[in-house]
Amino acid sequence: MVSNPFIRALSLTGFEQFARRQGLDPNHMLRQTSIPVASLQRPEDILSFQHYCGLLELCRQRSNNPLFGLEFGLDQGVDVFGDIFFLIHNARTIGEALLELRANFALYNGAAQIDLEVIDGVALLGYRTDGTAIGGLPQAEELACGVGLQLMRTLVGNQWQPAAVMLRHVPLADERDYQQALGIKPTFSAAHTGLLFDACVLVQPLDCASEALHQLIAGHLSGIERLSTDAMPGYVRQLLRNLLPSGRATIDRVANCMAINPRTLQRHLAQENTSFQQLLDETRQQLVRNYLQTPTISLTQVARLLGYADVSTFSRAFHRWFGVSVLGWCRQSGVSRQPLLLRNRVRERP
Repeated sequence: MVSNPFIRALSLTGFEQFARRQGLDPNHMLRQTSIPVASLQRPEDILSFQHYCGLLELCRQRSNNPLFGLEFGLDQGVDVFGDIFFLIHNARTIGEALLELRANFALYNGAAQIDLEVIDGVALLGYRTDGTAIGGLPQAEELACGVGLQLMRTLVGNQWQPAAVMLRHVPLADERDYQQALGIKPTFSAAHTGLLFDACVLVQPLDCASEALHQLIAGHLSGIERLSTDAMPGYVRQLLRNLLPSGRATIDRVANCMAINPRTLQRHLAQENTSFQQLLDETRQQLVRNYLQTPTISLTQVARLLGYADVSTFSRAFHRWFGVSVLGWCRQSGVSRQPLLLRNRVRERP
């Protein structure tokens, strides 16, 4: 497994439409690989890279399209980079743009790295992961090559072609199919995955570059948390917020979403001086404050949203957290728990 097995749901950009064009039900594909369907609408969500690769592999099988990942990457193009694209598009040269991509890729993908190397006048724009035994990884690597090709064509020109497309694995389809999709036959079983091209391209200026806009976007991206195992408590909190209303916010379920062992999860959390139960309590406490600010949500609904089977269990937990009952806390906070219908009736009295 990769050392940091997480990516953001931004990687699913365009998946729903592309999967349907391949004759697939995108929601079913996501559920089959333990990826929340809601992540299609939340690009900032954290996903397991292993599950993402599994999604691509499942789609390959169900669509009977061995080049599903490659074609999906070509379809995504620069859209998959989100705000990073606006940063790199406003760099001064293509070389600086690719360096910005390399430096900021960890904002959205902690499972892979972008390489940019120049040897004897030849540049390699590479895509590298630490894992080699992940099911579906060849699909992810071909997808990365498709995205990289579209990126370079956006920066250099629509007719740009690399000198070579390198893939670490053997062909997944007839090589003529690759030729048709890419405009060039890849080199298979290579030492690296990526694109080779003349390094003179790197000094080419970007006509639309804006230093002011570049600095503005750089400042925005600096506030985004990079994907790292140190930030695992944040990943757990996000998953808990997604899972609590379903009543499935258990450590086994969260660990499964991350594609790691529950003991491994606990160990990582202990290294950050916390625990799953502590994060669960903290997340529930944060959510309940928000829920109670909405008088039209009943206590039964609040309990359900927090993953409790009944109000009495929720009430005991609430008293343990805050040292006061729910209604006592509401009075102290100036929050009315009067039902909306009752309040309307009160207003209607002469």
